[in-house]
Amino acid sequence: MNLAALLDPLLIAELAALGLGTGFLAGLLGIGGGMLMVPFITIIMGQRGVPADLAVKMAIATSMATIIFTSVSSVRAHHKRGAVRWDIVQRLAPGIVIGSLAGSLGVFALLKGTALAIFFALFVGFSATQMFLDKKPKPTRQMPGTGGQLAAGGTIGFISGLVGAGGGFISVPFMTWCNVAIHNAVATSAALGFPIAVANVLGYVLSGQSVQGLPAGAFGYIWLPALVVIAACSVFTAPLGARAAHSLPVKKLKRVFASILYLLAAYMLWKGLRG
Repeated sequence: MNLAALLDPLLIAELAALGLGTGFLAGLLGIGGGMLMVPFITIIMGQRGVPADLAVKMAIATSMATIIFTSVSSVRAHHKRGAVRWDIVQRLAPGIVIGSLAGSLGVFALLKGTALAIFFALFVGFSATQMFLDKKPKPTRQMPGTGGQLAAGGTIGFISGLVGAGGGFISVPFMTWCNVAIHNAVATSAALGFPIAVANVLGYVLSGQSVQGLPAGAFGYIWLPALVVIAACSVFTAPLGARAAHSLPVKKLKRVFASILYLLAAYMLWKGLRG
């Protein structure tokens, strides 16, 4: 893929549509856009001649990079309402940074893109089931001590780095299980998305420096054209989605979205097994 191809109006239109769609859904359903972005960026890059193994890795890394921008606007909105539990953020963040770097600098670089595609498909399938059933774990205990939160943060950061997601599908159930009110758990999870994204992106950039055959516009494993266009467009539609959440049947919409996620998971599973 050469530099001229990056200015292709069709490519810009595809990335803009993806950014607008993921931003709106993030605001509407309270989910990060990674589960939507990764399959579509994989398809877009594949159509432009990037090998499947590399396309999957770059899609995961680029998806994570967009969370740096989307999490900031989301956290500001939650913070204004006083919903973020900053005490939990402070205790989980060190483990998140360690887990994220271990995943993005080490395991991510060592695993083949096809293996990551299979792991992504299984994770998205699990997340879609969670969303479809709308099951909330019963609060049965309190947040663990420092060591427990370090381990929990490490797990959240590590898994997030392998799938290019902000960790909400792990951190929200974990916090509600530990008797954190659901609105606080969602807001705190949004705040945790920032250290997850920053640490993982640092790892993707460093581990991708020595990779051969990267397409034009690559910065390590990050594909800059997709990052710029998607991040710019998603910022506009996220607030619209948040407003629409108050007037639309979100529970029904979540089930429709979960059905779409099953299809995307099936595509990524096929991509991984085929490789």
